[in-house]
Amino acid sequence: MSAWIPAELTELLAGTPALRRAYLVGGCVRDALLGLPVNDFDVEVFGLSYEQLAHALRPWGHAELVGRAFGVLKFRTRRGLQVDFSIPRRDAKVAPGHKGFAVELNPEISLAEAAARRDFTLNALLYDPRQDQILDFHGGAADLERRVLRHTSPAFSEDPLRVLRGMQFIARFDLRPALETVTLCRQIVDAYGELAIERVRDEWLKWAAHSRVPSAGLRFLADTGWLRHFPEIQALIGTPQDPEWHPEGDVFTHTGHCLDALAQQPEWLEADPDSRIVYTLAVLAHDFAKPATTRVALKDGRERIVSPGHEEAGGPLADSFLDRIHAPLALRRRILPLVTHHLAHLQPPSSRSVRRLARRLEPETIRSLCLVIRADQFGRPPKPRVPSEALLALEAKADELQLAASAPRPILKGRHLIGLGMAPGPDIGLITEAAFDAQLDGAFADLDGALAWLLEQPSLPLPTEARLMLARRGSQPR
Repeated sequence: MSAWIPAELTELLAGTPALRRAYLVGGCVRDALLGLPVNDFDVEVFGLSYEQLAHALRPWGHAELVGRAFGVLKFRTRRGLQVDFSIPRRDAKVAPGHKGFAVELNPEISLAEAAARRDFTLNALLYDPRQDQILDFHGGAADLERRVLRHTSPAFSEDPLRVLRGMQFIARFDLRPALETVTLCRQIVDAYGELAIERVRDEWLKWAAHSRVPSAGLRFLADTGWLRHFPEIQALIGTPQDPEWHPEGDVFTHTGHCLDALAQQPEWLEADPDSRIVYTLAVLAHDFAKPATTRVALKDGRERIVSPGHEEAGGPLADSFLDRIHAPLALRRRILPLVTHHLAHLQPPSSRSVRRLARRLEPETIRSLCLVIRADQFGRPPKPRVPSEALLALEAKADELQLAASAPRPILKGRHLIGLGMAPGPDIGLITEAAFDAQLDGAFADLDGALAWLLEQPSLPLPTEARLMLARRGSQPR
């Protein structure tokens, strides 16, 4: 069991007599039991004051005493291992909000009482490195084996953020919530307003970056009533879709299937965390406008359910949701074009349309868009997970133009015009903008072609001297 503990930490614990009552706790124990990589290590130390703990660790590395009020000491060993040490404490809710707790550090409380402070039973496990033994006072090991998420004690309700933590744990570890936990979460649904928006954001970003079954987290929010705090998602429930194209059901059901399909794609699994967040939130938001645009229309002599324009209308709703969860601006700039262009493959791909699409997607790429489209197409069970011919055509054209992973860059730049004798000013911007527009239309593909094109544009504000220079340049042999 102890093989998951770094040798440096084992040496520290064994070589420090004052830490004879130190236990690994929380997520590291949970992940070790699940056979997952353990990256974060938390050690709870009984029998020592905060100052005594800091003194005992001093020979082994550097301690940051930034969490003194909560009994937390962030420690870095001489070889760079990061470990969070803490002193047991009692928390009492005395006011609304995450800062409304009275914290009493008490290194003499029992192991069971210390464990009861944790949110879920699977996070309330302790590991004794001296005895190589799991200590389980609240049934966390059994819950973990049965893949059940259960709150540890009634104190769970004192911090409503735990509901959102439950959302991302359920999605991350493919869990099902205990009925009594769902009931308790329903009882504190009105406490959402106590949460700092930064804490809400962090849980959503963890859900987006690490979920194995993203839909399970959304269902948990729906079952607990917490989805009402995210109306862009709640509106998807019950919004109908044409059964011929979407036999899986309403838009909420479809979105869940799309998210689960995305989380199984190699491109998503191999992406960096920020990119996984971008792709997940884009798929979550891709049909946000369907509730507002869906109607019944007569097509080919039949009544069909349609949602015209939902891709473009989805941009403002996606932006509203991202603002609601305080998503970083850098991520929002990447997500929104993926939402508003997720039906771009339905237009037959030409060189011109693909160049312009690549430009409109910036800072994202056609390759990223195709991943979102693939997830959309794979989220329609029992239809097979087969990419459409239209999607394959878009991918092929983007590869042919070498635009799958990047947008086209302007060929004619201001420095070229200055080299022709133009003075810096607004006319340079007018010319380069017009040139780039022509480039996207396929008017030229290199600098010589750009300069030849420029000479043929009498309406552009190119000075006479620059035109003469271009004409002379064009008459010279190459």
